[in-house]
Amino acid sequence: MPTEFISLAFPNASTELEPIPGAPIDPAFLKRYAQNLDDYGFNYTLQPYDSSYFDPFTTGATIAAHTKNLKVIIALRPNTVYPTVAAKSLATLDQLSNGRAVVHFIAGGSDAEQAKEGDFLPKDERYARLEEYIKILKRAWASADPFDWDGKYYQFKGFSNRVRPVNGSSIPISVGGSSDEAYRIGGSLADIFGLWGEPLKETKQQIDRIYAEAEKAGRTDRPRIWVTFRPIVAATEELAWEKAHATLDALQTHRVAGLGKVPANAPTPQNVGSQRLLEIAKKGEVQDRALWYPTVTATNARGASTALVGSYQTVIDSIVDYVDLGCELISIRGYDNLNDAVDYGRYILPGVRQALEKREQNGNGNGNGNGNGNGNGNGVVDKVAATVENVAVRDG
Repeated sequence: MPTEFISLAFPNASTELEPIPGAPIDPAFLKRYAQNLDDYGFNYTLQPYDSSYFDPFTTGATIAAHTKNLKVIIALRPNTVYPTVAAKSLATLDQLSNGRAVVHFIAGGSDAEQAKEGDFLPKDERYARLEEYIKILKRAWASADPFDWDGKYYQFKGFSNRVRPVNGSSIPISVGGSSDEAYRIGGSLADIFGLWGEPLKETKQQIDRIYAEAEKAGRTDRPRIWVTFRPIVAATEELAWEKAHATLDALQTHRVAGLGKVPANAPTPQNVGSQRLLEIAKKGEVQDRALWYPTVTATNARGASTALVGSYQTVIDSIVDYVDLGCELISIRGYDNLNDAVDYGRYILPGVRQALEKREQNGNGNGNGNGNGNGNGNGVVDKVAATVENVAVRDG
């Protein structure tokens, strides 16, 4: 399948660089933001979930109403919506958007965050509940016939879902994470698996784990791989690095002042993905071509936090390296939200697409070696490793 791009559509002008505490939804801003993503050729927009933030179903439906092609990814925690309700809600959004609904499941990486909405299951059980939840949705979407369910976490009798997905049988399901259980559940059940931006070597190792779980589950297909970055780009290397250090200064200043998303004294995150990012950050500020880690430490690895820093061409080349590993879905969002999205739409998306199209026309393939775009990517890891040996690590 072709390489596709994901972003976020933000509901107001507040950013991590210039936060507006308590900012409400600005309907005109949300509409403008979503239409920019649509016009510039982004394929998806994620609507995130937070116990204290806006409802993603509502913002997602609004986005769908104002766009033509943009698919809406609804982030969903199983503790917040009963699965039979979620099956109908997602299928309703799918019908309203003419088949543009996607769901991204979050098992829950923080006990404190889960407890805010009454969820006190330990982490291992949260993944077990997620597995059961996904199986219920798949059953509800596959047929309108009534069925019973007698599981560990959910029980019901005679449920039938007459709200059908547009394609008749399913809505794409995404799972993310870096734990063994995340790999197992995502590898066996998900259509898409989401990863945070790690170096090429570590990304390949995670992809191999996901594919192994898919094979173990008897799948004849594999989840599409989604990888997320926070690019900081400019016309030249020098301007991009000036922008990167100004961004870092703002993140650090706001965190100390209590305006950032993470308190200055925040404990080490519970989720494995954030722990991995913080460990990798100890190995050096810049890894591979342009993967920059100070933004990880400045935010305590809260969510997607690894930056790609460089000129438009450097970031294009870096993204292509991940495509060569088998990453078909590239999520990019910046720190100056709307302006960065416009820059990506003008320079990064067309640049990546042109590079891949040119290689396809030249018959070069993508270096994966198996012809289906899902190979192990050894060639690109070796190629980039050789390149990195000649790149000076910038210590800022």
